[in-house]
Amino acid sequence: MQHLRSGWRSASMTLTLVIAGLSSPVQASLFGGDDEARRAILDLRQRLEQSQNVTRALIEQNAQTQNQAQNQAITQLRSALLDLQGQIDRLKSELAQSLGAQERLARDLTELQLRQKDVLSAVDDRLRRFEPVPTTIDGREVLVDPAEKAEFDKAMALFRQADFTAAQTALASFVLRRGASAYVPSALFWLGNAQYANKAYKDSLANFQKLLSMAPTHPRAAEAMLAISNVQIELKDMKAARQTLEDLIAAYPQAEAASTARERLSRLR
Repeated sequence: MQHLRSGWRSASMTLTLVIAGLSSPVQASLFGGDDEARRAILDLRQRLEQSQNVTRALIEQNAQTQNQAQNQAITQLRSALLDLQGQIDRLKSELAQSLGAQERLARDLTELQLRQKDVLSAVDDRLRRFEPVPTTIDGREVLVDPAEKAEFDKAMALFRQADFTAAQTALASFVLRRGASAYVPSALFWLGNAQYANKAYKDSLANFQKLLSMAPTHPRAAEAMLAISNVQIELKDMKAARQTLEDLIAAYPQAEAASTARERLSRLR
């Protein structure tokens, strides 16, 4: 723009000088004849055309210079925009990678939490298998190991099915392996009954007596003494049977087994 203004000033000065230089000849031509005036006019036109040509050349030159500057500025702006776009694309790519990494981490964390939950659940299940559970044994609330409860229930299921041979084996194994279990007194009682059903009278007698020795206040104690008298009768030891019945009535007078003992004792006398 500065070049264009300078060109206009230069062209204006040139035109002024041309007109100033021609003013005298024109005035002379007015008084010196037509030929001389015509030549002066032609000369003036020629100089004016030259001045116009110079002016147009300067304008074109300035316009060309301005266009070149604009083109250069546009080129630089385009280059800057391309660089900026490249930076934006790189940032987008890095952000996408970062988001992808975060999503993978989130998935991994979720999977880890699920696996941890599964492991904890499995551990809890295993621990529950060993934690004592409340149960009722012959009317008494006790805590027992789940495994021993399952084993005892299995043996009793055989007894209820009247499979006394299998029940005898299962109950004997239970007493042998789980001597400290709360089920042992009950297991001895039912083992003695299974042996009695199998006519293993001496073994039956021994297990009933062991029950009384281990747990004389057990809810099955009176029934165990009545069972002992039955075994003694089977062994033809009536004297011992009567003594057992008398001891039963004395030790457990309020028990239902004591009432049965009184009736049986009256028959044995």
